[in-house]
Amino acid sequence: MYFLENFYQNIIQYDLINKFHYKNLQNLPELQKIVLNFGYKNPNLKNLASALLFLELITTKRGVTTTANDPHILLKIKKGNPVGCKVVLKKTLMYSFFTKLLVEIFPQMKEFKNFSVQKKKSKSNTFSYQLRNTFIFLEVERNYNLFNNLSNLNITVVTNTKTQNELLFLLNSFKLPINS
Repeated sequence: MYFLENFYQNIIQYDLINKFHYKNLQNLPELQKIVLNFGYKNPNLKNLASALLFLELITTKRGVTTTANDPHILLKIKKGNPVGCKVVLKKTLMYSFFTKLLVEIFPQMKEFKNFSVQKKKSKSNTFSYQLRNTFIFLEVERNYNLFNNLSNLNITVVTNTKTQNELLFLLNSFKLPINS
């Protein structure tokens, strides 16, 4: 069991019960998955290959390409063409990557400020962050030539919370600095 998972089961669950007064323990909010993805307006094979390699290096899980569901005339993208790539992390890989974010990545950021959750635009069970500098990861720092054309990395944390207050409390309990 990973130590963040142990921290959730032994400390955060009790805090959630005391704060929100749950009657059924099956309704407790928890992290369900973390989705990492790159999206490109004008994808080419080199961009997609370097993005897939980047995702595999930082997560140790192979990524998949995403395709366009609808054609976009202005962007010159046909239906079914690749437009990006993503990795979905669950269980142990999710907790290990979340630990890497909390311990290694966010403290190294030069412009590290408290995150804010948009109350109207986002769903009540997700938290999204766009990482602009991808060279913070130690795995890719040495290979600048391979990864210099990457777009922004989108990190989405999906939970099973029902309200915005539950989401903020859960993420703050994991020591993620979020403004309410």
